[in-house]
Amino acid sequence: MIRTAIIGASGYTGFELMRMLSYHPRVELVAVTSDQFAGRHPSECFPALKGRTLPFFQAHADARLENCDAVFFATPHGTAMHLAPDLLKCGVRVIDLSADFRLPDPDLWKEYYGQEHQAKAWLKNAVYGLTEYVRESLPQAQLVANPGCYPTAVQIGLLPLLREGLIENQHIIVDAKSGISGAGRVLRQQSLFCEANESMNAYGLSGHRHHPEMLTHLKRLSGSSCQLHFVPHLVPMNRGIYATIYVQMASSEGAIVREFLQAQYEDEPFVVIMAQDQTVSIQSVRGSNMVHLGCYGLAGGMAVILVALDNLIKGAAGQAIQNFNLMFGCDETTGLPMIGL
Repeated sequence: MIRTAIIGASGYTGFELMRMLSYHPRVELVAVTSDQFAGRHPSECFPALKGRTLPFFQAHADARLENCDAVFFATPHGTAMHLAPDLLKCGVRVIDLSADFRLPDPDLWKEYYGQEHQAKAWLKNAVYGLTEYVRESLPQAQLVANPGCYPTAVQIGLLPLLREGLIENQHIIVDAKSGISGAGRVLRQQSLFCEANESMNAYGLSGHRHHPEMLTHLKRLSGSSCQLHFVPHLVPMNRGIYATIYVQMASSEGAIVREFLQAQYEDEPFVVIMAQDQTVSIQSVRGSNMVHLGCYGLAGGMAVILVALDNLIKGAAGQAIQNFNLMFGCDETTGLPMIGL
């Protein structure tokens, strides 16, 4: 069994990690931490977990994690960079769901996250865990930086096309929507029911934190830089990411682009290319680790790529477990839901 712990387990992604790992046949969940709920059983925080065999919450400082094989960090940005290095020195393998190790440039990280990075030596050694594109690096990985939810959707939609030169790499427009759970399980005015219900608003227009992550890894994984205009929106649904990506095709017809995407992803267990007459919808992926992707030709040599995923599963906890599986020699799909609700 793989001795596993979750740091910061009382948030939405922490719940999803506990829910899925409690069914994982190779995982022994030995510790879950939450300063707020220390001493209480996770089912007191999440009644859906009643009947599951789980450890009681501990305060972060009280947890003894040196003997774990793997530790998931489901903590706010700026926490893992303080705690992960000591675990890594002990040989513990770390999967970080925050942004602490996603950007290899510490100056860029400081610009967008407003603090000095405290584990700069590990930035270059972290594997950026966009599973479909780094699969070969994961069995040896000591530290995995799990991608953000928006970047997961955008990169899965764009990377094959940028690599092959099927689209122009300038003036790519991403109009993306997120469910309210993307803001985390904390009290914020924009997350209040009366603020969010029957409404929609753009945010992060001055510079969303996921924008430099997209640009950095699109360039690294495709081999060419691109210009990407990214506008995120908050919509009144619990969960989900929906990215509408507008691109100028280099020369190909939209149908050829679709066929190319189909060929690129046909062996991927969690990526599905929808048929021309099928709708890409969040409802179809909700609660699963799946990505549904569509490509449709527009007038003037333009194309629109539609990507839907569950921000808490494929955009966070599910992709983290997908990476964990490959790190520890498990079948990639182990413990992961593959059919939407």
